[in-house]
Amino acid sequence: MAQKIAVIDYGMGNLRSVSKAIEHVAGDAEVRATDDPGYIAAAERVVFPGQGAARDCMRAIGEHHLNRAVMDAAESKPFLGICMGLQVLLRHSEENDGTDLLGLFGGEVKRFDGLTQGDNGLPLKIPHMGWSRVRHVQKHALWAEIPDDSRFYFVHSYRVVPEDVSVIAATTDYGVRFASAIARDNVFATQFHPEKSADMGLQLLRNFVHWNP
Repeated sequence: MAQKIAVIDYGMGNLRSVSKAIEHVAGDAEVRATDDPGYIAAAERVVFPGQGAARDCMRAIGEHHLNRAVMDAAESKPFLGICMGLQVLLRHSEENDGTDLLGLFGGEVKRFDGLTQGDNGLPLKIPHMGWSRVRHVQKHALWAEIPDDSRFYFVHSYRVVPEDVSVIAATTDYGVRFASAIARDNVFATQFHPEKSADMGLQLLRNFVHWNP
């Protein structure tokens, strides 16, 4: 029987591009964008994309009654967070004068302001938008066939600062070195967008489809 891959739909995220990219690498798997907690619970793998503001994201997750479904999936099966789907896994964001997040990982989400200067000493543009190198910090199955320092596509104004640095799976430099991927047990989450990152992004999604943590 074909495996089911749930792409969590809480109304904030480029679900079509994420779903299509996964379908491209997932063979005969059933890939479904859904806000149905039952389907998410039944799926073998879960992808948690997102974009926008932290407070709006947390509100939307609550309105779709997905808090428990997200946490259960992150505790029990291969789970991939993308962009805001990474940030909301931490405990707190300084966005909107402070927003409490899901708290799966200890740590803060902080804005780049005041930290980002280029080689010429001038401030870098915020949001950080475009292609940047991703440096592997720990070995991981999702890095298979992806060379260290490969370029991935980013769009974000905030960066995650985990309390436990051992969860950092990759870093990227943008004026400051920040965690661009974190991993623990069955959870892997990226600040970059693999669905927008050409061949290396598709390889990461392919690795996720076959990952057995």
